[in-house]
Amino acid sequence: MGDWTNDVGGNASAYVAAAAAAGQMPILVAYNIPHRDCAAGQSAGGATSAASYRNWISAFAAGVGNRPAVIVLEPDALAHLTDSRCDAFRTERLALLNEATLQFKEKAPNAKVFLDIGHGGWLTPEVSVQWLQQGGIQNVRGFALNVSNFQTTAHETSHGQAVAALLASGGLPGKTFVIDTSRNGNGPAGDGIWCNPAGRRLGSSSAVAPAGSGPEMTLWIKSPGQSDGQCGTSGQAAGVFDPDLAIKLVNGQ
Repeated sequence: MGDWTNDVGGNASAYVAAAAAAGQMPILVAYNIPHRDCAAGQSAGGATSAASYRNWISAFAAGVGNRPAVIVLEPDALAHLTDSRCDAFRTERLALLNEATLQFKEKAPNAKVFLDIGHGGWLTPEVSVQWLQQGGIQNVRGFALNVSNFQTTAHETSHGQAVAALLASGGLPGKTFVIDTSRNGNGPAGDGIWCNPAGRRLGSSSAVAPAGSGPEMTLWIKSPGQSDGQCGTSGQAAGVFDPDLAIKLVNGQ
């Protein structure tokens, strides 16, 4: 759900209801933070103002209501704050993320909400914890890793364990995490290439992980085949489904 989702409350409600009718757990992503990628790159966009975002996220949470769901909250929104180009948006963004976590806590109490914090190839555990603590992690179940990226499950599991341990030592025990495995079957490309790199492959499908110290769930959060932008192996704009890209992910090309 993003700036293209006009009736976010109605869409969220319908999707969650359909999942419940099918006996499935719905996975939804809130991706509408204002000044979305700060640097106006491939994923520029988001709500046009803080006020519009507040209304939008409130409607999203109300649409989910009391039904169970998995919610991933604002991919890259916290991690991007490590970039100086986001300095002008930092105070507003942190306030909005805190408000968003509270909206879901109050209006969607049975949803498992995970605040996104990039991945272990981007931020250290220490930096991740600093931003999670400022972004409202205390109000939600845990944090999300590797959304739209390619880090291996093993790598992100180790990173997630370190982040959870630091959160616990800082007074927030019991925080769990989820890992996006939609495109990590072959791990990351060299040289930090993240935009439709060649040679990637689908990862393990969405599943609840065995109980223990690893991720709570591995999830296909990024829809495989959706382009990262007009770059790499796709000429489609960010978020547009590219069947050729999907086939390459199946074949590892």
